[in-house]
Amino acid sequence: MPIGAGEPNPHGIGPIVGVLALQGAFEVHQQRLHHLGVRAPLIRTPRELETVDALVLPGGESTTMSRLLTTSGLFDHLKGRLGDGMPVFGTCAGMILCATDVLDARSDQRGFDVIDLTVRRNGYGRQLDSFEADLEVEGLETPFHAVFIRAPLVERVGDGVEVLARHDGVPVLVRSGPCTVAAFHPELTDDARLHQLFLEHL
Repeated sequence: MPIGAGEPNPHGIGPIVGVLALQGAFEVHQQRLHHLGVRAPLIRTPRELETVDALVLPGGESTTMSRLLTTSGLFDHLKGRLGDGMPVFGTCAGMILCATDVLDARSDQRGFDVIDLTVRRNGYGRQLDSFEADLEVEGLETPFHAVFIRAPLVERVGDGVEVLARHDGVPVLVRSGPCTVAAFHPELTDDARLHQLFLEHL
């Protein structure tokens, strides 16, 4: 039976996809993955990180997440795993943490430099500027309803980075090798197709 068929199964076989659980919307990502039959433990320590095959970096506040990654001792371990090619799905703040260049970031903010992008932190504005949009996504037959909350704005896409969806001509979902990142929050709807797309590339 393929992933996603039948009843939700949090104890499914196959790859283990951890969800970084230091800050942000991590529990909803876990629920989406469980619904697809994927084991999705919450990750807070370097030891827990070693038990997973892939990782979701959730939305939240990127500067806070950067600081918590450092104080928890996770940052260097995670940077090493990502550098070795561990697949990662970064959403909103997760996109910022994965990008090679971040505009309007705090001077002490650290990132993982795993996808060749320039993004502007909060590039779509503040909380009051949040919006929703239906996106045509490469690989999906029908549009995906996306929720943008204090979203990063992609200002440059590097060579070899595949654009999977745009909003008003601007890339909002991109992939390069094992790294997929979204400027929006795919976990905030009941539609788990983007999580499924990520799983299909593990």
